[in-house]
Amino acid sequence: MKEPADSVESTEQLATVWRAVVLDRDPGADVRDLPGIAVRWADCRFPFWNCVTLTEVKPDAALAARRLAEAADIMRTKRQPGFLWLFEDLLDDAAPASLDDAAERTGLRLAFTGTGMAGDLLPVPDPVHPDLTFERVRCDAQLISYADLNSRAYGFDLDAGRDGLVGSALFKHEAHAYLGLRDGVPVTCATAVPAEGRLFVALVATAPEWQRRGYGEAVTRKALHEGARATGLTRATLHATQAGAPVYPRIGFRPNSPIRFYGLRD
Repeated sequence: MKEPADSVESTEQLATVWRAVVLDRDPGADVRDLPGIAVRWADCRFPFWNCVTLTEVKPDAALAARRLAEAADIMRTKRQPGFLWLFEDLLDDAAPASLDDAAERTGLRLAFTGTGMAGDLLPVPDPVHPDLTFERVRCDAQLISYADLNSRAYGFDLDAGRDGLVGSALFKHEAHAYLGLRDGVPVTCATAVPAEGRLFVALVATAPEWQRRGYGEAVTRKALHEGARATGLTRATLHATQAGAPVYPRIGFRPNSPIRFYGLRD
């Protein structure tokens, strides 16, 4: 297993960035740091903005199971569904083997998996892709395109993505959010958010019919290039899904902690 520092960094980046995006979505949202659990829950229709995560370093299997049950109880109080993000390498070495059984007992199901990644890789060159031009997100019309790309890529209703992003001051003014356009039509997107001395890459998505053409990598490079140019930061982090994970090492990211995403059973 990786060193705890890798998973601590991933967990802290999640808590920091999600505090910003959740409060941007709703200043009255549930943002709490409890013993062993960080709550970042906008209770909106965009499930990525509804998040809890375990934060203790090296809890044993019994304590991890107890925190899973506590997190599930928090999730049951909410109107909208979301995910418990669990960074495996944050746990005691023996704990991951019993996670799925512990989750099952608390009414959680494994929804999908991912990987934390990080690297001292900035600056990156300004990317050029023969098919694409790039636009920074500055208005709600662009945010609608950004939201729809994420909804289509991740299988959400279009209204869910729009509920999470349209109107966001953070994405229009503070984050470095970019669309990649093919013949003037948005087909891919990525964002770099400054957070505690790093750029955090978020919500990378490509329209399903245009995937596997290097578009996601190109727009991620654009967001990182512009974010680093504006901030002078040299380190970047992200949380990749299984589908996206092969892209990021080509940019310079190195995998660290595996991530499990749990939702409540129906």
